[in-house]
Amino acid sequence: MKNLARKYSTHFTQREFLISFLTSILLFFIALVINFYAGLYANESASNSVTDIVLDNIPVFSVDEIFVYGPVVFWTIVGLFCFWDPKKFPFVLKSIALFTVIRSGFITLTHLGPSPDQLIIDYSSDFIKKFTFGADLFFSGHTGLPFLMALVFGKNRQLRNIFTLVAIFFGIIVLMAHVHYSIDVLSAFFITYAIYHIAVWLFPRDHQVFNS
Repeated sequence: MKNLARKYSTHFTQREFLISFLTSILLFFIALVINFYAGLYANESASNSVTDIVLDNIPVFSVDEIFVYGPVVFWTIVGLFCFWDPKKFPFVLKSIALFTVIRSGFITLTHLGPSPDQLIIDYSSDFIKKFTFGADLFFSGHTGLPFLMALVFGKNRQLRNIFTLVAIFFGIIVLMAHVHYSIDVLSAFFITYAIYHIAVWLFPRDHQVFNS
């Protein structure tokens, strides 16, 4: 605990880091607001569903608990890593904010309706329900965000491999539940890779501090 207290004392007494940390929180919440309204628009604008080579050939599986609570567990673990090493907070939060804003742009441009036989998710949390929309399809956040963390924590080989496997696992889950089309899942890896490099370009100082 003394080591942890020393880390917080070292970083949060630095004006530059404190400003970056507060900015990252602000950007994160702005991104959530943008995502909320983009999701509402996507639902209102949804058109017809389309055929899909994967969904048309597999049944719907009851994986609602994994779909809902799997990310909760994942982000709790990521949060603990950042809590233990607070210098990681700014770049992680800014990367997630950038991802969220770019994804919000994509879902407002693409108005495909959800699969007609998608799994009906029973959300027990009103908070989670407010940030989940049936027509926010392209591209998959369940897949993209864990892969983003695999890239962000890329210098740690074990975390990179584990987070990549989590991204693949969540990609399979959303397909099993028919809540995303296969293109939403596959494209997430390529778009997220680009988002990560944009984040490194936009926030070079935070990226440098993260890896210091």
